[in-house]
Amino acid sequence: MLAAWKLAQEEGLNPMPALFRAMDHVIQVQAEKLSIRALGSDMKDIWALQPRFLGRSGRRPYSVLAHPRFRAGYDFLVLRCDSGEVDAEVAEWWGNFQNADEETRKQMLLPDRTPRRRRGVASLAAGNPPDSNPVPVPAES
Repeated sequence: MLAAWKLAQEEGLNPMPALFRAMDHVIQVQAEKLSIRALGSDMKDIWALQPRFLGRSGRRPYSVLAHPRFRAGYDFLVLRCDSGEVDAEVAEWWGNFQNADEETRKQMLLPDRTPRRRRGVASLAAGNPPDSNPVPVPAES
């Protein structure tokens, strides 16, 4: 799975589309050998949660925690940490987060490192992408 995901990313796909392409490939290959079609959807949910476990700031952890397949995804994360694929600190953080009270959870959140881009309502209503508004250039004197 990891190899197929990395290959799709090397081909230029963004991480999430690459992950879903890898999922489809692995399920297709395994379905030829095993009877796993009924489990395909569950497997995709568990795999799709894996990159989301890395986001530990803002509201993201709460949405991951509320996911119906959270426990299965977390168990798979622990296996990935045990194999050395993911830093063990990630699984430890999630283990503590899921068992913590609300106040402790707030204190555990990591600072958000991704810059937020705010879109103007008028610009979006006009159908303009965020960066399509021209910057006025001062006239030369």
